[in-house]
Amino acid sequence: MWNPVDLPPLAGARILVTGGNAGLGYFACEQLAAAGAHVVMASRSADRAARAMDAIRGRHPGAEVSFQPLDLADLASVRAAATTIAAGAPLSGLLANAGVVGSRRRRTTADGFELQFGTNHLGHYALIARLLPSLSAAGTRIVHLGSISHRWARLTPSFLQPASYSSARAYATSKLAVMAFGFELARRLDATGSPATSVVAHPGLALGMFTPDRPGVAARPFVAAPRWRQRLMEPVAQGKDHGAWPLVRATLDRAIPNGAYCGPDGWFQLTGQPVVVPAKRHARERNAASRLIDLSARLTGVDLRL
Repeated sequence: MWNPVDLPPLAGARILVTGGNAGLGYFACEQLAAAGAHVVMASRSADRAARAMDAIRGRHPGAEVSFQPLDLADLASVRAAATTIAAGAPLSGLLANAGVVGSRRRRTTADGFELQFGTNHLGHYALIARLLPSLSAAGTRIVHLGSISHRWARLTPSFLQPASYSSARAYATSKLAVMAFGFELARRLDATGSPATSVVAHPGLALGMFTPDRPGVAARPFVAAPRWRQRLMEPVAQGKDHGAWPLVRATLDRAIPNGAYCGPDGWFQLTGQPVVVPAKRHARERNAASRLIDLSARLTGVDLRL
């Protein structure tokens, strides 16, 4: 039985984690590094990454953690990072964790895409597509960060090109796109006989109010939630440290099969132990996923070649 607090020894493993300097990504990095993996922390800010790496080494002296500059909202940065990563040692895992959550007004990436769709999906699509030859050769496990919010989105023109901006809708659409790409990539890897695998994972409802403090890691000043709010949310939410468990298990455990969806086993998949869970049927619809990949290739200028 998988024990998320007693991971298998990972000496010799090299795992890239996007957005590893805070939140879920930080705790995934901490857990992987504690088990002996060489964690490559890919993020925009060298300063924030340095503080996060110091926090990991402070808890686990000798942890092997390095920094890779990467801004998923800038395709030039994605291209440069992919070139550097591909030239390095092979990756045993790629955890595509980074993402933007919420924006009151519509904002855009450096390339003009809506920020959440452009960062959460298109940036990761371009990174994975550029790295795919080396990932396939190495038999890398690719993990995509999904969300329970995919239940309320569709890959239709009204969602992908809405008449008006809604932050929640844009986020849900971006996460459905991430998941559809992950599931379709798994099918294509399998069809071509590639040793690489693609899995989707989600953290449930992971909130800062239940997350253990790591000095220097928080992206913004931490304000403790009122006790009444903590009592209200405690049955249905967990900390980001526990929210990272499905991501880490999906990255490491080859008993989680290609194309699976990993998340908490509790009510509504909000909290609990990391297991294989069901995704909504529309997240696995092949025609929609194929159209999405064609659109992503056209927008980013990067074809998905297996």
